[in-house]
Amino acid sequence: MSKIHAAITAVNGYVPDYVLTNAELETIVDTSDEWITSRTGIKERRILKGEGLGTSDMAVHAVNGLLKKRGIDAKEIELIIFCTTTPDFTFPATANVLADKIGATNAWGYDLQAACSGFIFGLSTGASFVESGRHKKVLVVGGDKMSSIINYEDRTTCIIFGDGCGCALLEPNEEGLGVQDSILRTDGSGRDFLGMKAGGSVKPASHETVDAREHFAHQEGPTVFKFAVTNMADVAAEIMERNSLTADDVAWLVPHQANKRIIDATANRMGVTTDKVMINIERYGNTTNGTIPLCLWEWESKLKKGDNIVLAAFGGGFTWGSVYLKWAYDTK
Repeated sequence: MSKIHAAITAVNGYVPDYVLTNAELETIVDTSDEWITSRTGIKERRILKGEGLGTSDMAVHAVNGLLKKRGIDAKEIELIIFCTTTPDFTFPATANVLADKIGATNAWGYDLQAACSGFIFGLSTGASFVESGRHKKVLVVGGDKMSSIINYEDRTTCIIFGDGCGCALLEPNEEGLGVQDSILRTDGSGRDFLGMKAGGSVKPASHETVDAREHFAHQEGPTVFKFAVTNMADVAAEIMERNSLTADDVAWLVPHQANKRIIDATANRMGVTTDKVMINIERYGNTTNGTIPLCLWEWESKLKKGDNIVLAAFGGGFTWGSVYLKWAYDTK
């Protein structure tokens, strides 16, 4: 009997209509288009506008498009792993909210929080359920409404983040295609450098925490950059070495879209040329859990069955990792 792999059989994405440009940010904080572009590679980002709209609302658009593309009903989904840093609520899980909104009445699900590495953590976790034979259709969603936790008077964060959501469907494959390997890492000592200071059980919401603006994302840029540029590049190179892949073997690098310089460093460490790197940071900024699935969605038509693809990410707290997969289908 052939070994079962978990293969991505469909991808889709959604970004809100509102475009927040560098020019508009210049009117809000002390910054400039040149400063933002030279340091991050970002020109614009999308923002979800509208009363009462949350991360699950973007996911509904993305997932319904995926279901239509794959030609299946939501009731066929058995498990939803929702990777997000900005859940609709502390509880219930956004995965459960999404299941209700799309009619996935036969699915169970949960939220996975690993900051910007969440989607690859979720992909690896979802693959385990498929490889074990437990489930045949696992939906992995990566999405964030980062605008809901950004202080637009803090130029260290407001220039970077945007809103967006992507998703991938995992199904069994006996041709040797799909997820081949993953390396996932965490280092909790990074919690002081990138995270949110209040709102959890250690420091619940109070007048003091709100007044101190501790419910917004906090980042110490230089420290985070140093950790990210090293660890994301190293883990991508490590997964290549572990699987005897050369740069010529890799069809595509799908990096987390945090900073153009970090992306370039990762590609250089792998020896991969720029024409093999998926980059859309200039249009969407850092959508946290949404970056990697949004890239797969936008590049889907260029992917070929059997392509070797390396995903790599780094996130707050700190989290980082890489997934190596073989693409399972040609786009019709």
